[in-house]
Amino acid sequence: MRITEIHVYQRDLPVLGKPYKMSRSSVTSLDTTIVEVVTEKGIKGYGETCPVGPVYQPAHALGARAALAEMGPHLLGEDALQIEKVHRAMEGALNGSRYAKAAVDIALWDIAGKAYGARVCDLLGGATRERVPSYWSVTVAGPDEAARVAVEKQREGFTRLQVKVGGRPVEEDIATIRKVAEVIRPGVRLAVDGNRGWTTRDALAVSRLCAEHMFVMEQPCDSYEEIAAIRPMLRHPVYLDESTENLGVVLRAIGDGIADGFGLKVTRLGGLSTMRTVRDICRARNLPHTCDDAWGGDIIAAACLHIGATVEPRLCEGVWVAAPYIEGHYDAENGVSIRDGWLDVPKGPGLGVVPSPKALGKPVMSFG
Repeated sequence: MRITEIHVYQRDLPVLGKPYKMSRSSVTSLDTTIVEVVTEKGIKGYGETCPVGPVYQPAHALGARAALAEMGPHLLGEDALQIEKVHRAMEGALNGSRYAKAAVDIALWDIAGKAYGARVCDLLGGATRERVPSYWSVTVAGPDEAARVAVEKQREGFTRLQVKVGGRPVEEDIATIRKVAEVIRPGVRLAVDGNRGWTTRDALAVSRLCAEHMFVMEQPCDSYEEIAAIRPMLRHPVYLDESTENLGVVLRAIGDGIADGFGLKVTRLGGLSTMRTVRDICRARNLPHTCDDAWGGDIIAAACLHIGATVEPRLCEGVWVAAPYIEGHYDAENGVSIRDGWLDVPKGPGLGVVPSPKALGKPVMSFG
């Protein structure tokens, strides 16, 4: 089933309400890129990549579209169902830019599902359940406000909360962590996400001064090396997030005993194909992990949900989606939404969501 056309679309996704605050940035609108891959039989697949601005990771929206412009012409004529072969074609056309290649990879899995009459989660090994837990990120805020949101979201049904910290005096972070930890109900898990914002000094101080509280420290410091240097001295489990830039880092972290789990991003790793491999490695080593992405609409949300549905429940830390921060859906009928803290796996073939022509607009570039 040959690829005959590729269309690339751009959309702005304004953040509803207050800015989304992390340790190193505060965002009010995100720039997302949608890829439409068309085959000779008329089957269309959709993928998406949406970096959280240009400083969260070495990825940005203009870079994604530049990479797609470089790769697009080289993918015409490839068999869309031979996903690994298409990956080799992308690698032959452009080094790096996994986050852009991920959008193509997701579109290919969408095509495969539609061609075989199966959901993407079925092709990835089969869903372990039809509802997958999501989790809520409490953005950087003062102790009282963070605790208020934590209480509210637990009432809504979320069984995992992530508290953003960093970018301010560490004493404020400690006060916030303690306040939130005090309102956590039994059975609800807490993660404290530094988004690379702490020095090793601050991470050690937090772990020592909050030793009585149970939580996971997610990407507390900027680099893998910083975290490795202090890992033996920390009193809390450590999850790697931003450091997991490729499969090799995941393998290294497991081998070095640095990570007790992971906050994984589909587009950072290069798409669902690599996420499937990482899922299986984590299962072999009993390492819990999330199945997320940085941001984006229904397409990337559906991709994360499909791979998340295949993870053993005991290892699934949830699927974070940006839906609560975005107005509307690409697919008005089947768009991904959180209900009582959980996400329903789409029922249709492929990703189960199909963006409307109005949602896509006009392509910013086309090939074929």
